[in-house]
Amino acid sequence: MAKSDQGKKKPKTSGPMIDDDSVWVLGTHMTKFGRYPDHDAVDLASTSAIAALQDGGVTIHDMDVFAAGTLFQASSGMAQQVQKQIGQTGIPAYNVSNACATGATALRTVMLSIKAGEADMGLAVGVEQMGKMGLLGGAGSKKEAKVFAPSGRYGAVTGTDGYIGTAGMPGVFAQAGMGYAYENDGVGFEQFAKVAYKNHLHSTLNPLAQYQKEFSLDEIMGAPVMSYPNTLLMCCPTGDGAAAAVLVSGERLKSMPKKVQKRAVKISASVLTSDPWTSSAQVQPDVNTLTRNAASQAYEQAGVGPDDLDLVELHDCFATAELIHYDNLGLCEPGGAGDFIDSGAPFRDGRTPVNVSGGLISKGHPIGATGIANIYEVATHLRGEAGDRQVKDAKVGLAHVIGLGSACGVHILEKAA
Repeated sequence: MAKSDQGKKKPKTSGPMIDDDSVWVLGTHMTKFGRYPDHDAVDLASTSAIAALQDGGVTIHDMDVFAAGTLFQASSGMAQQVQKQIGQTGIPAYNVSNACATGATALRTVMLSIKAGEADMGLAVGVEQMGKMGLLGGAGSKKEAKVFAPSGRYGAVTGTDGYIGTAGMPGVFAQAGMGYAYENDGVGFEQFAKVAYKNHLHSTLNPLAQYQKEFSLDEIMGAPVMSYPNTLLMCCPTGDGAAAAVLVSGERLKSMPKKVQKRAVKISASVLTSDPWTSSAQVQPDVNTLTRNAASQAYEQAGVGPDDLDLVELHDCFATAELIHYDNLGLCEPGGAGDFIDSGAPFRDGRTPVNVSGGLISKGHPIGATGIANIYEVATHLRGEAGDRQVKDAKVGLAHVIGLGSACGVHILEKAA
């Protein structure tokens, strides 16, 4: 696969100054994603939370607020369970559930508490233990097939997803990708497969990724089809894992040692959107509009544009999702996502590296953890601590997640001065 020969962007000036009303990532951590049969979600969340505190050089006694995100244990009181492991100090604790944007929403919850002046420092953790639960949101069950009495909101005799599975995640993102291919030239099966090729290749440099194996383009295109055009190797796996971040106000950060300030990463933009009304979304979820809206707001908040980004971690639950989000996030010209991947621009040594972690396709997707894991990856590069996968001279990065329903989180991070 040819890499991009496009020139890198001009070197940026020194990083952002520390304003009193700014919010910064002080410490961060993620577990290796994978299978943890001997640990439960509380174990994973606690491990990551303690490690993030240590990374920031602080303790639970410094925290003024705590938020824990999980989807499949949303009613478990995860925040309080984790507090019993890492320290019960009586601070406000929020339990967050917001589809695949759960982790990003937990982080944003802590950030808003700091912005409101209710906290100087806070901890956010995202966790999920999914094991091998298999396909999420699939077609109707065999039990459901024997029910013929109308019921539910729509008076249907079976799930409105029917037997095709077009309202489940594989169907939604397959159709979104095929819709983009229909509307734009230069996009086909091979372009979607190249996305997966890139992310599997990137994962070989990430020791925290669930899978770290390179696959050829032929292997990816020849794998069993899940929902065309996505084959098995173009879909993210289920798994277990946790990620955590310590956030601090600019005013508090100013009082901390210079070596701590140098590793801090500024949150220049934090945006959360839901679906606006669109005619097409009444039948099939629209994963594009709320992402475009979130990106536009984030660029305006941060005072940067897509050309200023040194790396992007975006929500590639399927290869089709990543390709359409090149366009939704403004990383390419409108309609130019096919040319963007063909040029090699989103490879690690390309113009705008995307998912150098391996993305969800290879890094894994423990749903509640993903939003903060993307923050972890971007922050690690901005700190210059990403090892063999380090994006050179990274100063500005974007983290994106989207959950059907829908919720989209976009955060823009900047390296400290």
